[in-house]
Amino acid sequence: MIRIADLDVVFAPGTPDENIALRNVNLSVGRGDFLTIIGSNGAGKSTLYNAIAGTVQPAGGRIFIREEAADGERDITREAEYKRARYIGRIFQNPLLGTAGRMTLADNMMICHKKGYRGLRISLNKSMRDYFRENLRRLGMGLENRLNDNVELFSGGQRQALTLLMTVMSKPSLLLLDEHTAALDPRNAEMIMDLTLRFAADYRLTVMMITHNMAQALGFGNRLLMMDGGEIIMDINAEEKARLTAPDIVRRFRDIKKRELDNDEMLLG
Repeated sequence: MIRIADLDVVFAPGTPDENIALRNVNLSVGRGDFLTIIGSNGAGKSTLYNAIAGTVQPAGGRIFIREEAADGERDITREAEYKRARYIGRIFQNPLLGTAGRMTLADNMMICHKKGYRGLRISLNKSMRDYFRENLRRLGMGLENRLNDNVELFSGGQRQALTLLMTVMSKPSLLLLDEHTAALDPRNAEMIMDLTLRFAADYRLTVMMITHNMAQALGFGNRLLMMDGGEIIMDINAEEKARLTAPDIVRRFRDIKKRELDNDEMLLG
């Protein structure tokens, strides 16, 4: 579905502030995969998302994607962000970022719906309102009765659920979740994760989810990645992941860092 080859991202190259944010990242994600991604702050997780979404340009390497209706994979390394937005959905940690608060719920959904109909005029008629209500009922929040309310009146949990629904309704080939439950209370976080799993199955989505919640990282998805220093240092499949605990992951990380330190000492003599 998506293939990343030898990807490098460097900020402020050639200056005293040079920062290698990603180095030689290689990753293949199959259609329908659900990856959870962990790593400390500055490990390169969000930079990887930015490179995939097109908000930063890599210094080297390639990004390829294979859409469901396409015969082969396409090189999107230099494709503009707005073009990728037609088939890559992204949800951020802040529940307010995915919706326009001062617009009505109906208008928010209309804007999202038009993403898949470039060049066509679509009106907010009764048929369209019924379609929106039908989908909003899936959230179980009563929002189907609030199409004329401004979204700023909704709670953070409601807005994140709405963002998730609108994103999957646009039928992306790839869904990037950037700590999308981190700003929510435990009850709403659980609700959003339940919706995420349901929508991923219903829409046959390929999902990549960044999280700092180890229970989520181990409990969800069929694959676990750990990033550190701009590199993928662990890639754990579903069978292996099912046997691991949070302390196991910590021990593996420490072993990797110790080996790196030992190698550095050997190189220094």
